[in-house]
Amino acid sequence: MRDVVFYFQVHQPFRLRRYSFFDIGAHERYFDDAENARIVRRVAEKCYLPMNALIGELIERHGGRFRCSYSISGCALEQFETWVPEVLTSFRALAATGCVEFLCETSMHSLAALFDADEFREQVAEQKARVERHFGRAPTTFRNTELVIDERVAALVEELGFDVLLGEGAEVLLGTRSPHLVWRPGGCKRLKLLLRDYELSDDIAFRFSNRTWNEWPLPAERFARWVHELPAGEDFVGLFMDYETFGEHQWADTGIFKFMERLPDELLADPRVRFATPAEAAAARTVAGELPIPRAVSWADAERDLSAWLGNPMQRAASEALWSLAPAVRKMPATEADLRQRWRRLSTSDHLYYMSTKFFSDGDVHKYFSPYASPHDAFVAFMNVIDDLARRIESAARPVRRARNGGRKLG
Repeated sequence: MRDVVFYFQVHQPFRLRRYSFFDIGAHERYFDDAENARIVRRVAEKCYLPMNALIGELIERHGGRFRCSYSISGCALEQFETWVPEVLTSFRALAATGCVEFLCETSMHSLAALFDADEFREQVAEQKARVERHFGRAPTTFRNTELVIDERVAALVEELGFDVLLGEGAEVLLGTRSPHLVWRPGGCKRLKLLLRDYELSDDIAFRFSNRTWNEWPLPAERFARWVHELPAGEDFVGLFMDYETFGEHQWADTGIFKFMERLPDELLADPRVRFATPAEAAAARTVAGELPIPRAVSWADAERDLSAWLGNPMQRAASEALWSLAPAVRKMPATEADLRQRWRRLSTSDHLYYMSTKFFSDGDVHKYFSPYASPHDAFVAFMNVIDDLARRIESAARPVRRARNGGRKLG
């Protein structure tokens, strides 16, 4: 059998206010709640609610043969609870069908795995508990932020007890190997790796509405034929994409919903094809071999590396400033949970993504997602917030230091 695995990423960051130099020390209202609420409500109306309804219909229409998976960031789940609880209700309804797998990731959609293993473990534990609370089952498949994986990340994921890891099927990682097999990350003993077919995934996520594309318009019949015609032995197809593809990035008038409504019929027309969740697809297959991952690979931009977040001096300086606060954050008393949560929200990878200075098509994508006029504006706002937060963390630590020294003030 050939398993088609749909995995949808659901994420909304907590965007920052235009926090200026003059705001430092004056107030700690870092996040633009009005804008965040406006955006999540808009995307709920255009994507989450209609697409969840369609997924539910497909599951019912095909008697449970249509199956898919989601990873919903902790940032998004918090926003759903606060501003669009009906979206969370609709995801819970999908969970109740038994045909949908909910994956785990870092709670704040962060790059913690690259910089601070302890923070990574804490964010994963927080997200795992949240997923189980909302959807009734502890996740066994892990998706790291932006599909960033290397052997260190894979080792951490295996250590935390997950069975399956998702990754990007990039040539830089695979060489001549196929993304349509199950692999074991280099150095791991039991973790299974499922890779994204980026060409087929991007046909839906990016090229679907591109009128200059030689395959436009793309009917479901043709896409299904491409899957059916894959070589024998290539028995897993990972279609991984942002859920916001449907209705937000690709508007309804492009035909994207009609395409998705028709696609299961066309794929299931071949009795050798079935839908599966990542856990199901991995469990049904033995590992084809060990796959070395010496350098980090992601699903972002043409390079499929870390340059979307760490590709210029502004991004590297911002990342260093953020993670340099981690030891102090861990030492803060439990009464400062709000400060810790603010710092964690700043670890969301989007803040670095907005600082990208890339050109051409990748640059256009970065600009599309950024709420700032320029990468420099994103950098300034972020660094001003970091400056203010660092001062507040330092202030919160002073009473602890005095208490440890018999009440004597230090310095």
